[in-house]
Amino acid sequence: MHDPTVEIDTDLVRRLVDAQFPEWRHLPVKPVAFGGWDNRTFHLGDEMTVRLPSAAPYSLQVEKEQRWLPKLAPHLPLPIPEPLAMGEPVAFYPWHWSVYRWIGGGTAKNGRVADLSTFALSLADFLVALKRIDPTGGPGPGQHNFYRGGPLTVYDGEARQAIAALDGQIDTQAATTVWEAALAATWHGSPVWFHGDVASGNLLVEDGRLSAVIDFGTSGVGDPSCDLAIAWTFFEGESREAFRAAIAVDEATWARGLGWTLWKALITVAGHDANQAEVGRQRRVIDEVLADHECWA
Repeated sequence: MHDPTVEIDTDLVRRLVDAQFPEWRHLPVKPVAFGGWDNRTFHLGDEMTVRLPSAAPYSLQVEKEQRWLPKLAPHLPLPIPEPLAMGEPVAFYPWHWSVYRWIGGGTAKNGRVADLSTFALSLADFLVALKRIDPTGGPGPGQHNFYRGGPLTVYDGEARQAIAALDGQIDTQAATTVWEAALAATWHGSPVWFHGDVASGNLLVEDGRLSAVIDFGTSGVGDPSCDLAIAWTFFEGESREAFRAAIAVDEATWARGLGWTLWKALITVAGHDANQAEVGRQRRVIDEVLADHECWA
């Protein structure tokens, strides 16, 4: 989802920075290698980035990150984005936007990760530390994070429609079983902090190891099962088992993690706006989810 009426490019960023932060006028603006989709990111000099929401729903995340990331950072074992300034809406760009300190490293890809099991343990340690942070006053599930941390029932209709649409393409009976098991695995815990979008593109690597976690736009406090999706989208075999052992969640939470992962994969494959490479990747995720449920059922 993005707003095609707002053209986010280096010229727009230049205008925003020059008008609102004239002390940085001398710094060059250029796109990062992968600027994102929900939010667009640009280099500002060598030590900062500018991050702009691409549509109104993502703009709700800016003030949340500005407020909470500085409070979370001291309690975490790895770097996370450090807000330096928040820009204001103007006539030619209607939302708040952020300036962050640049974090080096490349996004996690199998070719960059030295050992997936070690990587899985580092990520689990980070997520456990995140869950231990005092959640008092933290943002609960809502529009700002597309209801991550809330009950899966919010996406029940969407998931079932996607399963029906994929009849003949996937094992719809198995998919329904996994989905209904996730719905039945009701969460009764106290709210904890979660990231909300633990994906390879939000995990940075240096020297083969996990070096930072970025993009807390869908973060909040609530049920942390949505953070388990990486188990099926990136890990497999030994690395998945290492992650599961280290994250130490109960079977019900694992089942809800399967549900979150299945929902996202289903709507991507059943949708009409994903490219074929992404559809193929999400089909493999569906297969992994169904096989994992069968293994532990």
